[in-house]
Amino acid sequence: MTDLVIVRENTEDLYAGLEEGNAERATATRLITRRASERIAKFAFNLAQSRRFAVTAVHKANVLKKTDGLFLLVCKEVALNYSNVRFSDMYVDAAAMNLIRAPQEFDVIVTTNMFGDILSDEAGQVVGGLGLAASGNIGENFAIFEPVHGCAPDIAGTNTANPTSLILSAAMMLDWLGRQNGDNQTKLASQAIQKSVESCLAAGKVTPDLGGKLTTLEMGHAIKAGLSQEVYN
Repeated sequence: MTDLVIVRENTEDLYAGLEEGNAERATATRLITRRASERIAKFAFNLAQSRRFAVTAVHKANVLKKTDGLFLLVCKEVALNYSNVRFSDMYVDAAAMNLIRAPQEFDVIVTTNMFGDILSDEAGQVVGGLGLAASGNIGENFAIFEPVHGCAPDIAGTNTANPTSLILSAAMMLDWLGRQNGDNQTKLASQAIQKSVESCLAAGKVTPDLGGKLTTLEMGHAIKAGLSQEVYN
């Protein structure tokens, strides 16, 4: 079974947009700071404590010695405060390969912005496509939850889009709200949604992208029906 989370730093790296250039030459500055690296590493380790107690830091410190070197160093420092969590690190190219070869070996992956962007799409495809991939941008006090995928103009208006990633993003939101506010009922609601989605997938009640015949609305109704059973059981 594949059950992993990619924790991606989302404010720095090449995506900070520090670029300059002309028609002949362009450069981009890769920004990695101790503060952001420490913040994302702590989040990953705290998350691992509610999962399978394993964190893998993904980097390219053998080539990017200063930037990824700093990120890896901070991850190792943070790991010292979590003796109950197994820590390892992996080069990003090896991680990309192993996500396909043995995704079940990963629990929590923590990485920098661009690597996380690429690996999260790969991981989504490994489990069946981006229609299954939920995500959240989680800050210190606020968070935004949304599917990993973008728009799909080729199927607009056809009622065939997979609603699972949106529904699972809502479940992720409920789980975060429950943890933030100490609300166990909210966390139970999140778990009920996830179980209902899993039941629909196992029963083949899915949209065409997953080999099924249900429309977007029909799959939504199937998950709703399963959710009602979870709530009343």
